[in-house]
Amino acid sequence: MSDSLPIPLSSPLSLAQTTAILNLVRRAARAEILPRFRNLGAGDVGTKAHRFDLVTEADEAAEAMILRGIQRMFPHALVVGEEMAAREDGVRARLAEAELAFIVDPLDGTWNFAHGLPLFGVILSVARFGVPVFGLLYDPIMDDWILAEENGPARMSRKQGAARSLSVARGGAPQDLSGFVHLYLLPEDKRAQAAALLPQFARTQMLRCSCHEYRMLAQGAMDFTISGTMNPWDHAAGVLIFQRAGGVVRMLDGSDYNAGLEDGYLLAAPDQATWDKLAAMFAFLAD
Repeated sequence: MSDSLPIPLSSPLSLAQTTAILNLVRRAARAEILPRFRNLGAGDVGTKAHRFDLVTEADEAAEAMILRGIQRMFPHALVVGEEMAAREDGVRARLAEAELAFIVDPLDGTWNFAHGLPLFGVILSVARFGVPVFGLLYDPIMDDWILAEENGPARMSRKQGAARSLSVARGGAPQDLSGFVHLYLLPEDKRAQAAALLPQFARTQMLRCSCHEYRMLAQGAMDFTISGTMNPWDHAAGVLIFQRAGGVVRMLDGSDYNAGLEDGYLLAAPDQATWDKLAAMFAFLAD
């Protein structure tokens, strides 16, 4: 299907709409991301907020292609990309009020990508008034993807073969849990207390890539995540996918996630009982 024809958004998305969005993301990865992997020059990598917050020529080019295609298909939608939001003040603040918004991270895991690690992805979500209703986590290296809509299961698919439904882990006691804890993204005055909790878990880590962290969570390979950086391009798709795989995702204060949120802590766990245990352990973050 051409990406130059406006396609009205239905709820849930039609197969044609989902296919058009997926094909656009895959084309952008083939055209703008993969040819630059391990081929970046010194002038192709820059920094944003700090030296670990990188942006590359691939981020910019992939975002331009994806945003242009989405705007052609859905001309009345709000379209927000990570790199666009870094340049345009206030654009992410419009997400909570937008009847239809597309949120794009054109190259999630940029630090990995820029250093030659094949652990990066493309994240795309659709939100209504900030509530995610469609999520896509795409791996350009393997050309496979996980997607979910608001009323359907989370499913993993590849170019060939049948899609399979996903289920989160079983949960349990803290000593049996493995999770993603973004220690160095927490406020400095909270890190020591957070670090003291880590030995109580079976294992904690971070992949420097929200796309693959949420993919691991949705497949049941990891149990939980706690995050204090509320970038919607990192979380909106993964939140919906994890929920549709059976998990529980809320802000640490118990409120529902919304892509318009800019502050707070997001906690994902396999079930309500496990979520409650983790929320009690990390409650100090909200003090």
